Amino acid sequence: DINALPADQRSNFGTITPIAAMFKNIGGVAFGLMLPVLAGFIGMAIGDRPALALGFVGGMLAANGKSGFLGALVAGFLAGYLIVGLRKICDKLPEAIEKLAPVLIYPVVGILIMGLAMNFVVEPVMGGINTGLNNFLSGMGDSSRVVLGLILGGMMAIDMGGPFNKAAYVFGTAAIAAGNYDIMAAVMIGGMTPPCAIALATLLFKNKFTKEERDAGPTNFIMGLAFITEGAIPFAASDPLHVLPSCIIGSALAGALSMAFHCTLMAPHGGIFVFPVVGNAVMYLVALVAGTVVSALLLGVLKKKVTT
Repeated sequence: DINALPADQRSNFGTITPIAAMFKNIGGVAFGLMLPVLAGFIGMAIGDRPALALGFVGGMLAANGKSGFLGALVAGFLAGYLIVGLRKICDKLPEAIEKLAPVLIYPVVGILIMGLAMNFVVEPVMGGINTGLNNFLSGMGDSSRVVLGLILGGMMAIDMGGPFNKAAYVFGTAAIAAGNYDIMAAVMIGGMTPPCAIALATLLFKNKFTKEERDAGPTNFIMGLAFITEGAIPFAASDPLHVLPSCIIGSALAGALSMAFHCTLMAPHGGIFVFPVVGNAVMYLVALVAGTVVSALLLGVLKKKVTT
């Protein structure tokens, strides 16, 4: 209990004993890699291996500055397109100079441009957005948070891993960086609900699913509890008009309940494996069960009987 510590020790919470200090150090290093690696591999996906170093540098600058997760996202795209642009420029250079590009021009010029852009453009802009987001979330009342949880939870089930899902997830992870941990809780529970609901529905309403779907259904419990929403995609793809509304409603309910119960989550992923760091974990489980049951019942009502 941090309140049981003397005031001079509270700033050292988590590192007071040697074992705690060791685990905190390991975890700190691991999470410290998150933003540089994120930016590096976004850049690599666009500009191939030369963009990796630029992304790492941009991500590290974002992690050490005010822009955080949002800045790292921008840094990743900037790194990729910087390399794409430098390649086009270097293609017009004499062959002797062009051969130096991968070892000299790309890293030196690229990192110089990345550093200047991060310090004078990305950091001021994205840092301001981060600060504004933090102030906005801190100023929200309970009713507003419930509505936000309802929207984010529903978004997680709209396309189950697509742009809507990822937009909600990015918002949740940005909220963690801003120190608001209830947003991520609503996001994760919204993503856990669809696979769990489908697994439950295949057990309760066997005549609404094909034999292949019934056989695959129970594995969705594992995927849902691990926060892998994509496990529900094959079921949604085969009957989107009935599966998607059912899942969206259950996920929205779960997200709203998570907010109403003041549940929090400091980890950006993990499902049931990060329940030890969920605030108000019992009610979080209640919200998950409620969303799962509602979606499963809607699937049983809306889906048509199958003959196989």
